[in-house]
Amino acid sequence: MLPEVRPHVSAPLTDQLEHQLGLASGLEAGPLDVERVAGIAVVAAAHSGGYAAIGHLLGLLAALPAPTAAGERFWSDLWRSSGTAYLLPANIRAEVLRALAGEGTPLARQILSAVDEMTPPQRVAAGEVIGQALVESDRLPDLKTQVIGELWLRDLELTAWRVLHADRRSDDPAGRRAFFEAWTSV
Repeated sequence: MLPEVRPHVSAPLTDQLEHQLGLASGLEAGPLDVERVAGIAVVAAAHSGGYAAIGHLLGLLAALPAPTAAGERFWSDLWRSSGTAYLLPANIRAEVLRALAGEGTPLARQILSAVDEMTPPQRVAAGEVIGQALVESDRLPDLKTQVIGELWLRDLELTAWRVLHADRRSDDPAGRRAFFEAWTSV
């Protein structure tokens, strides 16, 4: 499940193309030579990590029972076991919809807050609930539900961090120069 690509989401990439390659945002494709197209590909690849992380975050959530009447028991059990309401569909709906539109930072922050709020026993209990749902939906009866749930939670947490890290917006020229100078002085 990948987020939809919308013009406002590509603004950081547009800024990088203007800054790194001197391409105006309104430039038509006609005057681009192979070198410029290759440059665009390099800059786009550098920005693809954040886009992929948002897609993976949405894919992890899509693996859980849908927030419908049929999935109500799962979400109730998850709330009780985790001790946090941050992950309930009503509390992340707006953030999920923003992530589907390409802006995953609010969802990532909410997920990290939820995981941070859990005590170790709550995390184990939440992992059991999540693992049970995943084992049932994927028909993986020979795998331990708590292990599957803990792996899912780790993946969710790490992916949320990747979304935040990719959105750090530290590609400014001064920051790049300071980074270069710091490493050349070692």
